[in-house]
Amino acid sequence: MNNIILRIGERIRQLRKQQDISQDILAERSGLHNNYIGQVERGEKNITIESLNKIATGLSVSFEELFYCIDPTHQPDEIRQLVEILYSRPKEDHVMVLTLVKNIIEWENNKR
Repeated sequence: MNNIILRIGERIRQLRKQQDISQDILAERSGLHNNYIGQVERGEKNITIESLNKIATGLSVSFEELFYCIDPTHQPDEIRQLVEILYSRPKEDHVMVLTLVKNIIEWENNKR
């Protein structure tokens, strides 16, 4: 299947797991069949814009958040890896990592 379809499916799975909800719950919230959600997450279905909208609504995320970092070709590999790791973590961890990075940069700047 097309790489973009796989990436969208992976992103939907990441967001669903980040919220600690099952495919059944997402299907119920989205008004879609749970088998369809599984097929989308595995990249087996060419999802429509309408279904993407329903899934975004079911996940309570914007289209922008749904598609954020779908295309890693415009990012250095290290940045892509960091983003993928962060997306697999809860939002609280994002704040912690951001604070840590800012502190490291400040420490480096003060060292000079």
